[in-house]
Amino acid sequence: MKRSNAAKFAAVAAAGVLALTACDNAAEDTGDSGNGGGEEASEIRVGLAFDVGGRGDRSFNDSAYRGLQQAADELGVETADFEPADGEADSDKQDRLANMAEEGFDVVIGVGFAYQEPMEAVAENYPDTNFAIVDSEVEGHDNITSLVFAEEQASFLAGAAAALTTEEDHVGFVGGVETPLIHKFEAGYVAGVEHVNEDINVEVDYLSQPPDMSGFSDPAQGREAAQAQYDRGADVIYHAAGASGNGVLQSAVDNEFTFIGVDSDQYENAEEQQKPYVLTSAIKQVDVAVFEMIKSVVEGDPQTGIQRFELADGGVDYTLSNEEAIEPIQEELDALKQEIIDGEIEVPTQP
Repeated sequence: MKRSNAAKFAAVAAAGVLALTACDNAAEDTGDSGNGGGEEASEIRVGLAFDVGGRGDRSFNDSAYRGLQQAADELGVETADFEPADGEADSDKQDRLANMAEEGFDVVIGVGFAYQEPMEAVAENYPDTNFAIVDSEVEGHDNITSLVFAEEQASFLAGAAAALTTEEDHVGFVGGVETPLIHKFEAGYVAGVEHVNEDINVEVDYLSQPPDMSGFSDPAQGREAAQAQYDRGADVIYHAAGASGNGVLQSAVDNEFTFIGVDSDQYENAEEQQKPYVLTSAIKQVDVAVFEMIKSVVEGDPQTGIQRFELADGGVDYTLSNEEAIEPIQEELDALKQEIIDGEIEVPTQP
């Protein structure tokens, strides 16, 4: 990013925690609209299109939704959110984005890299609409803002946490769909494990291959993959699989192994009986990025270009919610975190 966002992220993230919810009920594709409770209602209208898995994934989509809700509550913007259909084509995504722009939404946000080509196709026809995409770098469009994250940095800390807590010297990674984005999670995680102990065995499994995106929305398959890794000896498993990660967590409960969450604080979102099994989560502040994008439009100075969020500005991190579990290794993780920030550790982005 062009300037440090540390203070901004701390303030906005703190506010976002107050609104943290499980978001278990998904909205229909026709949109879930509402006005914010701010002191002054804004004339700005914001539409947000979810990625595979939709609301209720307790991860990536729910984080984006928290940012949308925070904007409604604090900025008074009118919001609507839209669910994807199972197995939908790019043309469906393109129609969804175009419909929002045509209906007069001032800000149109696509959650997930799958919206890149549909958004590029639509944005040029609506130059006065502020588009934003999460997890994809788009260049050459003045009205598209890219909200991207250093997922590999947070994943490195997840890998270090796994290595510091495994009793079997055997850990696992479950990826939703094998794409370049999820490769960043895998690469960082494996690097973090190996930095602590090169002799630890790391299991890696993906639930689906492109163009099949079901790996992000199949908890049963996530549970099956985690069970298989556990049966092969893994006692700590990290996932980057969207809603499928809920199955990984359930497998952790069933088999009493350690789970590491992703994107959102999955300890906070877990059911009470699941929480003891959640060591930490490698989070990226999608909610903060979404809120700040909307806020920039409300304030009349819309963000543009590529907005990149890293450990240094609090855009990615690991969570401390399960204090009893994380406290014994927190000092070591914080030291590694600082080494990454200082450039002493360079985290790979490819396996």
